[in-house]
Amino acid sequence: MKKVAIFVHATENELGRAVHALVYADEIHAAGGEVKVIFDGQGTQWIPLLEDENHPMNPLYKKVKGLGVIEACNFCAGAFGVQEDIQKANISSARGNDGHASIAELIKEDYQIITL
Repeated sequence: MKKVAIFVHATENELGRAVHALVYADEIHAAGGEVKVIFDGQGTQWIPLLEDENHPMNPLYKKVKGLGVIEACNFCAGAFGVQEDIQKANISSARGNDGHASIAELIKEDYQIITL
């Protein structure tokens, strides 16, 4: 199975995109694949929302988070004001490209890139 990196760029109004990134990551992992979910750009704002235990998608988020596959763009987290929330959530920072997640590095490592 291929290695897959799923970039989440979903805005606050695009819950379906954020949720499907988690659903796909869970499925790929369960099938024995290697997967990363990278919250990037405005998508970084999903982490504090999904961390809320009252959010209906919190159980799915926690399940995927428990797999250790979630990262967030360090630069974008700062730009969108959620850097502290991401640090509190113990989410790894993706910062290989001047503080941004590095697509080139992922491609070099043979990851297939999916954006949502």
